[in-house]
Amino acid sequence: MVAYSIKDLESLSGVKAHTLRIWEKRYGIIKPSRTDTNIRYYMDCDLQKILNITLLNRKGYKISKIAGMPNDEIRQKVAELTEVGAVFEDQLDAMMLSMFELDETKFNIMLDHHISSKGFEETMNDVVYPLLDKLSVMWIAGSVKGVHENFVSNIIRRKTIVEIDKLNKNESIPGFKCLIFLPENESHELSLLFLQYILVKNRAKVINLGTGVPLIDVLEGKNIFKAKYIFTIFNDSFSEAPLQPYINELSKNAQETTILISGFQTASQQLNLPSNVQILNSIDQIKSFIRKETTSIN
Repeated sequence: MVAYSIKDLESLSGVKAHTLRIWEKRYGIIKPSRTDTNIRYYMDCDLQKILNITLLNRKGYKISKIAGMPNDEIRQKVAELTEVGAVFEDQLDAMMLSMFELDETKFNIMLDHHISSKGFEETMNDVVYPLLDKLSVMWIAGSVKGVHENFVSNIIRRKTIVEIDKLNKNESIPGFKCLIFLPENESHELSLLFLQYILVKNRAKVINLGTGVPLIDVLEGKNIFKAKYIFTIFNDSFSEAPLQPYINELSKNAQETTILISGFQTASQQLNLPSNVQILNSIDQIKSFIRKETTSIN
């Protein structure tokens, strides 16, 4: 059982706690449960209802009218409004509802609509990453189960691979050879796949070694592929150990290669960067680096 405080509902729905209390007292929209010690809490169904109500309210339905609707009618109206073409905030809430219900068809309809109208890269920046940020808050609150996280991650993973395959038909720039990987104890594969998409879109020839790759395999892959650039990410890895020795070893054994690193650990640890290592802390910095390098190569 997942239990929410009213502050949790505020964080997850975007509706102020004060407003939620008014809805509760004036309209009886949600009714909290209580612990044996009389502490109020809310359930998954309450969060889902608040997300539905918020979406309808943005569409012009008055709270007083929504309060008189049966739950089935609320869900039906939300379904009608969120198939395609809704504004971003509505779509984000609708995608969250689809996640709760494990409704892959509806989730795919909304995601595909964004991709076809805005393009894959903008969809990742404007829809997917905000959704994942919201899910991370929900994870901290204990409101997302493993099945929900896997549901979203696997759909986005499949979409990203499809988009990469489309781009792989394009001719790459000679000499722009990139090896990307995640080190051992690192598992943020979506970030790695999106990095691959950005590189391939900019006509790089990319080898993706995947997740949990030992350093010896990285170096062997670099030698076989003759990579000019190595990209990797440190978020969970090296959280309890210094990153510097790993960076030094990678740099020493790939002196002719430019090594690009990013992730939480590169910002939280004091690193003395070898001359062939750079930190790129955002997608914008990565894109800027790629533009500069492709210009020099051409």
